Amino acid sequence: MIVITNPSSIANEINIIESLFEEGLSLLHIRKPDFSELEMARFIHQIRLEFRSKLALHNHHQLAENFRINRIHFSEKDRRNSFSINPDQKTLSTSTHAIEEFNSLENDFDYAFLSPVFTSISKENYHPKTNLFEALKRRTNYKTKVIALGGIDAKNIKETLENGFDDVALLGTIWNNKNPIKQFKLCQQIAQSYLV
Repeated sequence: MIVITNPSSIANEINIIESLFEEGLSLLHIRKPDFSELEMARFIHQIRLEFRSKLALHNHHQLAENFRINRIHFSEKDRRNSFSINPDQKTLSTSTHAIEEFNSLENDFDYAFLSPVFTSISKENYHPKTNLFEALKRRTNYKTKVIALGGIDAKNIKETLENGFDDVALLGTIWNNKNPIKQFKLCQQIAQSYLV
């Protein structure tokens, strides 16, 4: 299971992130689109060294080497405009919004988000345009893992994994919750029986 940071800052965010790792989070995507390079460096610097191998950067990719981060994420726009990282050195991921786009990805990507599966919890008026469960039946790309994103919560994780997604990514269900750690543990418990 993947957790994506809230785009804007959250109170006690670093403490929450480290608690998520202590509870078994395997991968955190740092998505802070408005952060400058310096703000991003300060943010990463606060995360304990032992967790850095579990981080993926969405922007300011040039910081990855300094912080020994080997996971890089490309937005759809960045993938089309500036895809230039040697895949032998990094674990690469990207974002997609239709099965056709996912199927046409180059083999360089280890996994890709496909979204939105459900109505987004964190983005207002962000709804699925098509039924992605039905769309997944037309999947032809099996070299890239497909990760469900958008409206994923404890109520629909089971359905999502049963319908062909390889894993799930959580954002709003974690950061919009009064107790993000408790919510993560609940989602993790449900997902673990499917992610063997």
